[in-house]
Amino acid sequence: MGSITELENYAKIHKIPIIQKEGLEFIINYIKKHKITKILEIGTAIGYSAINMAQTDKNIKITTIERNETMYGEARKNIRKFGLEKRITLILKDALDFNDEDKYDLIFIDAAKAQYIKFFEKYKKNLNKNGVIITDNLNFHGLTKHPEEIQSKNLRALVNKINNYKTFLKENKEFQTEFYQIGDGITVSKRKGE
Repeated sequence: MGSITELENYAKIHKIPIIQKEGLEFIINYIKKHKITKILEIGTAIGYSAINMAQTDKNIKITTIERNETMYGEARKNIRKFGLEKRITLILKDALDFNDEDKYDLIFIDAAKAQYIKFFEKYKKNLNKNGVIITDNLNFHGLTKHPEEIQSKNLRALVNKINNYKTFLKENKEFQTEFYQIGDGITVSKRKGE
């Protein structure tokens, strides 16, 4: 049987970014409150958030996409340790190249931040009625507040892309988005009129 603490320690030692505790708690409470059973996760890493979400309720089924082979291998091992391989489907592919006809109650975006808009646009068709898209890391460790102060050109470009995504959400005609200052900044987007 796997241990959540072990996963957290592994992530810390190997410098693998996993969702912050407050963000995870927020999502788990959201899942419970809205009786969510079908989840699509974009960005598996070591399987930490998928495992936590699956443990919320025995009826939850998750499809999670990871493009990094090493991470995929690690996640597979962890999912097996927790005995969740029947409820978590792991896909090794770039999420932008994966085509899915399934519908989900919740789509969780926590992958390549520069691609957030593309992920959102590609997968919104996979939402059930009243489904939501939850995105993590929108504060990006506080860097999104003052991108002009960032020395690294690459990091500044990435932070600007995250800020563009925030603008995209605020101005979206189809979706209404709530912004939460929880964890590293979380948004919940829902189709207007649902």
